[in-house]
Amino acid sequence: MPFIAPSLFAADFARLGEALEWAKAAGAPMIHLDVVDGHFAPGITAGQPVIKSIRRATDLVLDVHLLIERPERYVAEFVAAGADRVSVHPEATTNLHRTLEMIRARGAKAGVALNPSTPVDAVSDALGQLDFLSVLTADVGANPQPFIAGSFDKLRAAARARDERRLKFAIQVEGGITFERLESLIRAGADILVAGSAIFQEENPKIHLADWIRLASVSPESSRV
Repeated sequence: MPFIAPSLFAADFARLGEALEWAKAAGAPMIHLDVVDGHFAPGITAGQPVIKSIRRATDLVLDVHLLIERPERYVAEFVAAGADRVSVHPEATTNLHRTLEMIRARGAKAGVALNPSTPVDAVSDALGQLDFLSVLTADVGANPQPFIAGSFDKLRAAARARDERRLKFAIQVEGGITFERLESLIRAGADILVAGSAIFQEENPKIHLADWIRLASVSPESSRV
């Protein structure tokens, strides 16, 4: 069943504890955390100590998206800090296969995140190593993050590659996602939908998050084509 993964760092940093409680109460099984280094992507968010603190504060699955250069230097530390899932960018490392192996060897699920301009074919050789593939549907660092319409074709390409090769990786989507696009994204192939600002910058994020989770839970299953 498709589900929503709230992107925690889009919430008010003074209310992260409340945001975690809202997510759990609404039925979200997972929290998404973007780790940005200011080099691979604009801006700086949080590092290993913050992930460790969040781990102590919740039993929800922690999905850590590393938007950093040479992520192989740090994946072990993020898993040790409490990450259950770690995704890295093929654009950020020349050692993608080894990095994925490092993540899985430490007991976490390994994923690849693709910038909007990077096609699924660019990681064809790595698809068999993946627990999940994250398709970014907006340019990293853009504010606001306009959704890139061609992302639907990319999701379908990812679903097609998975089916043709009989693989089992989940397809995740992140960037510029709105409530109105949820069902279309699920039909195109998305299993996990990451949303941050569209939830946490609403007047009542607690109620808004519950609405997102409710819609995803009753949406038709992905077409897988």
